[in-house]
Amino acid sequence: MRRFLPLIALVLAMSVVFAPLAIAATAAKPAASSASDRSPAAPFATAISTVTGIAISPLLGTGAYGAYQWWIAKDRTARAALPWYAQVKFWLPALLVVGLCAAKDAFGAVVPPGLKKPLDVLETIENKFSGLVAAGAVVPFTMSAVSKVLVGSAAAADHGVNLSGLAMLHLGAADMSWLVSALTVPFGVAMFAVVWMASHAINVLILLSPWGAIDAALKAARTGLLGLLTLTASINPWMGAGLSLIVIVVAYFASGWAFRLTTFGTIFCWDFFTVRRKRFIPRENDNKLFAGGNLPGVPPRTYGRLLLQPTGNYEFMYRPWLWLPVKMAPVPASPESLAVGKGLFISSIICEGSGTMFLLPPRYHGHEETIAREYQMGGGVRDAGLRKAWSVMQELFGGAAAKTQMV
Repeated sequence: MRRFLPLIALVLAMSVVFAPLAIAATAAKPAASSASDRSPAAPFATAISTVTGIAISPLLGTGAYGAYQWWIAKDRTARAALPWYAQVKFWLPALLVVGLCAAKDAFGAVVPPGLKKPLDVLETIENKFSGLVAAGAVVPFTMSAVSKVLVGSAAAADHGVNLSGLAMLHLGAADMSWLVSALTVPFGVAMFAVVWMASHAINVLILLSPWGAIDAALKAARTGLLGLLTLTASINPWMGAGLSLIVIVVAYFASGWAFRLTTFGTIFCWDFFTVRRKRFIPRENDNKLFAGGNLPGVPPRTYGRLLLQPTGNYEFMYRPWLWLPVKMAPVPASPESLAVGKGLFISSIICEGSGTMFLLPPRYHGHEETIAREYQMGGGVRDAGLRKAWSVMQELFGGAAAKTQMV
Protein backbone atom coordinates (compact mmCIF):
# COMPACT_ATOMS: atom_id res chain seq x y z
CA MET A 1 0.00 0.00 0.00
CA ARG A 2 2.85 2.37 0.82
CA ARG A 3 4.17 2.32 -2.72
CA PHE A 4 0.88 3.79 -3.98
CA LEU A 5 0.80 6.68 -1.50
CA PRO A 6 2.68 9.13 -3.79
CA LEU A 7 0.28 8.35 -6.65
CA ILE A 8 -2.76 8.77 -4.39
CA ALA A 9 -1.41 12.08 -3.08
CA LEU A 10 -0.83 13.32 -6.63
CA VAL A 11 -4.35 12.38 -7.76
CA LEU A 12 -5.94 14.02 -4.72
CA ALA A 13 -3.94 17.22 -5.19
CA MET A 14 -4.95 17.47 -8.85
CA SER A 15 -8.58 16.71 -8.00
CA VAL A 16 -8.74 19.48 -5.41
CA VAL A 17 -7.50 21.99 -7.97
CA PHE A 18 -9.09 20.81 -11.20
CA ALA A 19 -12.59 20.02 -9.90
CA PRO A 20 -13.49 23.64 -9.01
CA LEU A 21 -11.84 24.87 -12.20
CA ALA A 22 -13.86 22.41 -14.28
CA ILE A 23 -17.06 23.70 -12.66
CA ALA A 24 -15.99 27.26 -13.33
CA ALA A 25 -15.23 26.41 -16.94
CA THR A 26 -18.68 24.81 -17.31
CA ALA A 27 -20.31 27.88 -15.86
CA ALA A 28 -18.37 30.08 -18.27
CA LYS A 29 -19.34 28.24 -21.45
CA PRO A 30 -22.50 30.27 -22.21
CA ALA A 31 -20.33 33.39 -22.38
CA ALA A 32 -18.24 31.99 -25.21
CA SER A 33 -18.75 33.49 -28.62
CA SER A 34 -20.44 31.28 -31.15
CA ALA A 35 -17.89 32.38 -33.71
CA SER A 36 -15.08 30.77 -31.74
CA ASP A 37 -14.55 27.13 -30.92
CA ARG A 38 -12.02 27.84 -28.16
CA SER A 39 -13.08 26.76 -24.68
CA PRO A 40 -13.24 29.50 -22.01
CA ALA A 41 -11.01 27.28 -19.91
CA ALA A 42 -8.36 27.19 -22.65
CA PRO A 43 -6.30 29.92 -20.90
CA PHE A 44 -5.85 27.55 -17.97
CA ALA A 45 -4.64 24.80 -20.32
CA THR A 46 -2.26 27.31 -21.91
CA ALA A 47 -1.04 28.37 -18.47
CA ILE A 48 -0.17 24.77 -17.57
CA SER A 49 1.94 24.51 -20.73
CA THR A 50 3.51 27.92 -20.06
CA VAL A 51 4.46 27.11 -16.46
CA THR A 52 5.80 23.69 -17.45
CA GLY A 53 7.86 25.21 -20.25
CA ILE A 54 9.32 27.87 -17.96
CA ALA A 55 10.14 25.19 -15.38
CA ILE A 56 12.03 23.11 -17.96
CA SER A 57 14.31 26.05 -18.72
CA PRO A 58 13.54 29.09 -16.51
CA LEU A 59 15.70 31.70 -18.23
CA LEU A 60 14.88 30.57 -21.76
CA GLY A 61 11.20 30.04 -20.95
CA THR A 62 10.76 33.34 -19.15
CA GLY A 63 12.71 35.28 -21.78
CA ALA A 64 10.84 33.70 -24.70
CA TYR A 65 7.47 34.11 -22.98
CA GLY A 66 8.22 37.77 -22.24
CA ALA A 67 9.41 38.38 -25.80
CA TYR A 68 6.22 36.80 -27.15
CA GLN A 69 4.02 39.01 -24.98
CA TRP A 70 6.00 42.05 -26.06
CA TRP A 71 5.68 41.06 -29.72
CA ILE A 72 1.90 40.58 -29.70
CA ALA A 73 1.28 43.86 -27.82
CA LYS A 74 -0.53 46.29 -30.10
CA ASP A 75 1.28 49.56 -29.37
CA ARG A 76 3.74 51.27 -27.06
CA THR A 77 1.11 51.88 -24.41
CA ALA A 78 0.22 48.19 -24.27
CA ARG A 79 3.90 47.24 -24.13
CA ALA A 80 4.55 49.70 -21.31
CA ALA A 81 1.77 48.02 -19.29
CA LEU A 82 3.35 44.56 -19.63
CA PRO A 83 4.99 42.92 -16.59
CA TRP A 84 8.74 43.36 -16.07
CA TYR A 85 9.70 40.05 -17.65
CA ALA A 86 8.00 41.13 -20.90
CA GLN A 87 10.12 44.29 -21.17
CA VAL A 88 13.01 44.43 -23.63
CA LYS A 89 15.47 45.28 -20.85
CA PHE A 90 14.84 41.83 -19.36
CA TRP A 91 14.04 39.36 -22.11
CA LEU A 92 16.74 40.52 -24.53
CA PRO A 93 19.66 40.07 -22.07
CA ALA A 94 18.06 36.84 -20.86
CA LEU A 95 18.00 35.37 -24.36
CA LEU A 96 21.58 36.55 -24.95
CA VAL A 97 22.71 34.68 -21.82
CA VAL A 98 20.88 31.59 -23.09
CA GLY A 99 22.72 31.95 -26.40
CA LEU A 100 26.08 32.18 -24.63
CA CYS A 101 25.29 29.02 -22.64
CA ALA A 102 24.34 27.24 -25.87
CA ALA A 103 27.63 28.32 -27.46
CA LYS A 104 29.50 27.05 -24.41
CA ASP A 105 27.86 23.64 -24.78
CA ALA A 106 28.41 23.62 -28.55
CA PHE A 107 32.16 24.13 -28.16
CA GLY A 108 32.33 22.06 -24.97
CA ALA A 109 33.63 19.00 -26.80
CA VAL A 110 36.87 20.79 -27.69
CA VAL A 111 37.26 22.81 -24.46
CA PRO A 112 39.39 21.24 -21.69
CA PRO A 113 37.37 20.27 -18.58
CA GLY A 114 39.44 22.62 -16.44
CA LEU A 115 38.23 25.60 -18.49
CA LYS A 116 34.66 24.47 -19.05
CA LYS A 117 33.83 23.37 -15.51
CA PRO A 118 33.78 26.90 -14.00
CA LEU A 119 31.34 27.91 -16.75
CA ASP A 120 29.16 24.91 -15.90
CA VAL A 121 29.15 26.04 -12.27
CA LEU A 122 28.05 29.54 -13.28
CA GLU A 123 25.27 28.12 -15.48
CA THR A 124 24.05 25.92 -12.63
CA ILE A 125 23.93 28.95 -10.32
CA GLU A 126 22.10 30.91 -13.02
CA ASN A 127 19.54 28.12 -13.35
CA LYS A 128 18.92 28.19 -9.60
CA PHE A 129 18.57 31.97 -9.52
CA SER A 130 16.28 32.19 -12.55
CA GLY A 131 14.22 29.32 -11.13
CA LEU A 132 13.70 31.21 -7.86
CA VAL A 133 12.75 34.37 -9.76
CA ALA A 134 10.28 32.50 -11.97
CA ALA A 135 8.73 30.64 -9.01
CA GLY A 136 8.37 33.82 -6.99
CA ALA A 137 7.14 36.21 -9.66
CA VAL A 138 6.39 34.86 -13.14
CA VAL A 139 4.44 31.72 -12.18
CA PRO A 140 2.16 33.38 -9.56
CA PHE A 141 1.47 36.27 -11.94
CA THR A 142 0.58 33.87 -14.77
CA MET A 143 -1.69 31.65 -12.66
CA SER A 144 -3.38 34.63 -11.00
CA ALA A 145 -4.12 36.17 -14.40
CA VAL A 146 -5.66 32.90 -15.57
CA SER A 147 -7.87 32.67 -12.48
CA LYS A 148 -9.18 36.17 -13.17
CA VAL A 149 -9.99 35.16 -16.75
CA LEU A 150 -11.91 32.10 -15.55
CA VAL A 151 -13.84 34.05 -12.92
CA GLY A 152 -14.51 36.84 -15.40
CA SER A 153 -15.94 34.37 -17.89
CA ALA A 154 -18.14 32.81 -15.22
CA ALA A 155 -19.29 36.25 -14.11
CA ALA A 156 -20.21 37.10 -17.70
CA ALA A 157 -22.20 33.89 -17.92
CA ASP A 158 -24.02 34.89 -14.73
CA HIS A 159 -25.64 37.78 -16.61
CA GLY A 160 -26.52 35.71 -19.67
CA VAL A 161 -29.73 33.95 -20.58
CA ASN A 162 -28.58 30.36 -19.99
CA LEU A 163 -27.44 30.10 -16.38
CA SER A 164 -25.78 26.97 -15.08
CA GLY A 165 -23.10 25.69 -12.71
CA LEU A 166 -21.43 28.37 -10.62
CA ALA A 167 -23.39 31.02 -12.52
CA MET A 168 -26.45 30.02 -10.48
CA LEU A 169 -24.49 30.94 -7.37
CA HIS A 170 -23.92 34.49 -8.67
CA LEU A 171 -20.17 34.02 -8.82
CA GLY A 172 -19.62 37.48 -10.30
CA ALA A 173 -21.47 39.19 -7.48
CA ALA A 174 -19.58 37.24 -4.85
CA ASP A 175 -16.19 37.96 -6.50
CA MET A 176 -14.64 34.55 -5.93
CA SER A 177 -11.43 35.38 -7.81
CA TRP A 178 -9.47 35.16 -4.56
CA LEU A 179 -10.65 31.58 -4.05
CA VAL A 180 -9.70 30.49 -7.57
CA SER A 181 -6.32 32.24 -7.17
CA ALA A 182 -5.83 30.50 -3.83
CA LEU A 183 -6.23 27.20 -5.68
CA THR A 184 -4.32 27.92 -8.86
CA VAL A 185 -1.31 29.91 -7.62
CA PRO A 186 -0.03 27.34 -5.06
CA PHE A 187 -0.72 24.56 -7.54
CA GLY A 188 1.19 26.44 -10.24
CA VAL A 189 4.17 27.01 -7.92
CA ALA A 190 4.18 23.35 -6.83
CA MET A 191 3.90 22.21 -10.44
CA PHE A 192 6.79 24.50 -11.37
CA ALA A 193 8.94 23.29 -8.45
CA VAL A 194 8.55 19.61 -9.34
CA VAL A 195 9.35 20.08 -13.03
CA TRP A 196 12.14 22.58 -12.36
CA MET A 197 13.85 20.23 -9.94
CA ALA A 198 13.81 17.42 -12.51
CA SER A 199 15.08 19.78 -15.20
CA HIS A 200 17.73 21.25 -12.91
CA ALA A 201 19.08 17.73 -12.44
CA ILE A 202 20.26 17.99 -16.05
CA ASN A 203 22.42 20.98 -15.09
CA VAL A 204 23.94 18.92 -12.29
CA LEU A 205 24.59 16.02 -14.66
CA ILE A 206 26.35 18.48 -16.98
CA LEU A 207 28.32 19.71 -13.99
CA LEU A 208 29.44 16.17 -13.21
CA SER A 209 29.97 15.01 -16.77
CA PRO A 210 33.59 14.96 -17.95
CA TRP A 211 32.70 15.12 -21.67
CA GLY A 212 31.29 18.05 -23.59
CA ALA A 213 29.48 15.71 -26.00
CA ILE A 214 27.33 14.38 -23.14
CA ASP A 215 26.62 17.93 -22.03
CA ALA A 216 25.42 18.91 -25.50
CA ALA A 217 23.22 15.80 -25.75
CA LEU A 218 21.58 16.47 -22.37
CA LYS A 219 20.99 20.12 -23.19
CA ALA A 220 19.61 19.24 -26.66
CA ALA A 221 17.17 16.74 -25.13
CA ARG A 222 15.85 19.35 -22.69
CA THR A 223 15.57 22.02 -25.36
CA GLY A 224 13.87 19.54 -27.68
CA LEU A 225 11.25 18.77 -25.02
CA LEU A 226 10.66 22.48 -24.52
CA GLY A 227 10.28 22.97 -28.27
CA LEU A 228 7.85 20.05 -28.56
CA LEU A 229 5.78 21.42 -25.69
CA THR A 230 5.66 24.88 -27.27
CA LEU A 231 4.70 23.50 -30.68
CA THR A 232 2.00 21.25 -29.22
CA ALA A 233 0.52 24.06 -27.14
CA SER A 234 0.44 26.38 -30.16
CA ILE A 235 -1.46 23.78 -32.19
CA ASN A 236 -3.97 22.94 -29.47
CA PRO A 237 -3.86 24.21 -25.85
CA TRP A 238 -5.36 20.98 -24.51
CA MET A 239 -2.79 18.85 -26.31
CA GLY A 240 -0.10 21.03 -24.78
CA ALA A 241 -1.70 20.68 -21.34
CA GLY A 242 -1.87 16.90 -21.76
CA LEU A 243 1.84 16.71 -22.66
CA SER A 244 2.60 19.02 -19.74
CA LEU A 245 0.73 16.75 -17.33
CA ILE A 246 2.77 13.79 -18.57
CA VAL A 247 5.95 15.77 -17.87
CA ILE A 248 4.64 16.76 -14.44
CA VAL A 249 3.77 13.16 -13.48
CA VAL A 250 7.16 11.87 -14.64
CA ALA A 251 8.93 14.66 -12.74
CA TYR A 252 6.85 13.90 -9.65
CA PHE A 253 7.91 10.28 -9.53
CA ALA A 254 11.54 11.25 -10.24
CA SER A 255 11.49 13.94 -7.54
CA GLY A 256 13.59 11.91 -5.07
CA TRP A 257 16.35 11.35 -7.62
CA ALA A 258 16.14 14.98 -8.74
CA PHE A 259 16.19 16.29 -5.16
CA ARG A 260 19.38 14.41 -4.35
CA LEU A 261 21.01 15.68 -7.52
CA THR A 262 19.86 19.23 -6.77
CA THR A 263 21.32 18.99 -3.26
CA PHE A 264 24.57 17.66 -4.69
CA GLY A 265 24.73 20.45 -7.27
CA THR A 266 23.95 23.15 -4.71
CA ILE A 267 26.72 22.06 -2.36
CA PHE A 268 29.13 21.53 -5.26
CA CYS A 269 28.51 25.06 -6.58
CA TRP A 270 28.79 26.62 -3.12
CA ASP A 271 32.06 24.89 -2.34
CA PHE A 272 33.48 25.61 -5.79
CA PHE A 273 32.34 29.23 -6.06
CA THR A 274 33.43 30.21 -2.52
CA VAL A 275 36.69 28.23 -2.69
CA ARG A 276 35.68 26.68 0.61
CA ARG A 277 38.51 24.14 0.57
CA LYS A 278 40.99 26.87 1.56
CA ARG A 279 39.26 27.53 4.90
CA PHE A 280 37.86 24.04 5.53
CA ILE A 281 39.36 21.63 8.05
CA PRO A 282 38.02 18.05 8.09
CA ARG A 283 36.86 16.60 11.39
CA GLU A 284 38.51 13.67 13.05
CA ASN A 285 35.25 11.78 12.52
CA ASP A 286 31.64 12.44 11.46
CA ASN A 287 32.34 14.23 8.15
CA LYS A 288 29.61 15.20 5.69
CA LEU A 289 29.66 13.58 2.25
CA PHE A 290 27.46 11.89 -0.35
CA ALA A 291 26.68 8.22 -0.78
CA GLY A 292 28.03 6.66 -3.95
CA GLY A 293 26.32 4.06 -6.08
CA ASN A 294 27.42 1.00 -4.11
CA LEU A 295 26.13 1.54 -0.58
CA PRO A 296 23.36 -1.05 -0.01
CA GLY A 297 19.96 0.38 0.83
CA VAL A 298 21.01 4.02 0.34
CA PRO A 299 20.10 5.95 -2.84
CA PRO A 300 23.08 7.45 -4.71
CA ARG A 301 24.07 11.00 -3.72
CA THR A 302 22.24 10.86 -0.40
CA TYR A 303 23.75 13.53 1.85
CA GLY A 304 24.86 12.40 5.29
CA ARG A 305 27.76 11.73 7.66
CA LEU A 306 30.34 8.98 7.70
CA LEU A 307 31.09 7.60 11.17
CA LEU A 308 33.97 5.37 12.25
CA GLN A 309 32.80 3.44 15.29
CA PRO A 310 35.18 2.37 18.11
CA THR A 311 34.67 -1.21 16.92
CA GLY A 312 36.32 -0.33 13.60
CA ASN A 313 33.07 -0.51 11.60
CA TYR A 314 31.79 2.30 9.39
CA GLU A 315 28.23 3.64 9.46
CA PHE A 316 26.50 6.20 7.27
CA MET A 317 23.99 8.45 9.05
CA TYR A 318 21.50 10.43 6.95
CA ARG A 319 18.03 11.98 6.88
CA PRO A 320 15.84 11.19 3.83
CA TRP A 321 14.83 14.48 2.16
CA LEU A 322 17.20 16.15 4.69
CA TRP A 323 14.48 16.40 7.37
CA LEU A 324 12.90 12.99 7.92
CA PRO A 325 13.97 10.80 10.90
CA VAL A 326 17.61 9.77 11.01
CA LYS A 327 18.62 6.47 9.44
CA MET A 328 21.81 4.49 9.93
CA ALA A 329 23.28 2.30 7.19
CA PRO A 330 26.24 -0.03 7.83
CA VAL A 331 29.09 0.28 5.34
CA PRO A 332 30.11 -3.19 4.10
CA ALA A 333 33.82 -2.45 4.00
CA SER A 334 36.83 -2.81 6.24
CA PRO A 335 39.42 -0.06 6.79
CA GLU A 336 41.99 -2.10 4.86
CA SER A 337 39.80 -2.17 1.73
CA LEU A 338 39.06 1.55 1.60
CA ALA A 339 41.03 4.31 -0.12
CA VAL A 340 40.51 7.92 -1.16
CA GLY A 341 40.44 8.47 -4.91
CA LYS A 342 41.75 11.96 -5.65
CA GLY A 343 40.16 13.53 -8.71
CA LEU A 344 40.48 16.81 -10.55
CA PHE A 345 37.29 18.33 -9.09
CA ILE A 346 35.62 15.61 -7.03
CA SER A 347 37.35 13.04 -4.88
CA SER A 348 35.76 9.82 -3.70
CA ILE A 349 36.09 7.01 -1.18
CA ILE A 350 36.50 3.73 -3.02
CA CYS A 351 36.37 0.16 -1.88
CA GLU A 352 38.51 -2.50 -3.49
CA GLY A 353 36.25 -4.79 -5.47
CA SER A 354 33.13 -2.65 -4.98
CA GLY A 355 33.91 0.73 -6.54
CA THR A 356 32.74 4.13 -5.33
CA MET A 357 31.27 4.12 -1.83
CA PHE A 358 31.16 7.87 -1.17
CA LEU A 359 31.62 11.15 -3.04
CA LEU A 360 33.45 14.01 -1.33
CA PRO A 361 32.26 17.60 -1.95
CA PRO A 362 34.84 20.00 -3.48
CA ARG A 363 35.69 21.37 -0.02
CA TYR A 364 37.67 18.16 0.61
CA HIS A 365 39.94 18.78 -2.37
CA GLY A 366 43.44 18.95 -0.97
CA HIS A 367 42.38 17.23 2.27
CA GLU A 368 42.37 13.67 0.94
CA GLU A 369 45.37 12.66 3.03
CA THR A 370 43.62 13.85 6.19
CA ILE A 371 40.45 11.89 5.41
CA ALA A 372 42.40 8.72 4.70
CA ARG A 373 44.34 9.09 7.94
CA GLU A 374 41.40 9.98 10.22
CA TYR A 375 39.29 7.11 8.91
CA GLN A 376 42.22 4.69 9.05
CA MET A 377 41.96 3.72 5.39
CA GLY A 378 44.55 1.15 4.50
CA GLY A 379 44.57 2.09 0.81
CA GLY A 380 45.68 5.66 1.47
CA VAL A 381 45.22 8.14 -1.37
CA ARG A 382 45.19 7.19 -5.04
CA ASP A 383 44.91 9.18 -8.22
CA ALA A 384 41.44 8.60 -9.68
CA GLY A 385 40.86 8.94 -13.41
CA LEU A 386 38.12 8.26 -15.93
CA ARG A 387 37.09 4.74 -16.79
CA LYS A 388 34.70 3.38 -19.36
CA ALA A 389 31.99 5.73 -20.61
CA TRP A 390 29.29 3.27 -19.61
CA SER A 391 30.50 3.19 -16.01
CA VAL A 392 30.52 6.99 -15.86
CA MET A 393 26.99 7.20 -17.21
CA GLN A 394 25.81 4.65 -14.64
CA GLU A 395 27.34 6.75 -11.87
CA LEU A 396 25.77 9.98 -13.15
CA PHE A 397 22.30 8.51 -13.50
CA GLY A 398 22.39 6.63 -10.22
CA GLY A 399 22.86 3.05 -11.36
CA ALA A 400 23.24 0.65 -8.48
CA ALA A 401 26.16 -1.05 -10.19
CA ALA A 402 28.12 2.15 -10.80
CA LYS A 403 31.79 1.61 -10.15
CA THR A 404 33.51 4.65 -11.62
CA GLN A 405 35.66 7.18 -9.89
CA MET A 406 34.63 10.77 -10.51
CA VAL A 407 36.98 13.21 -12.15
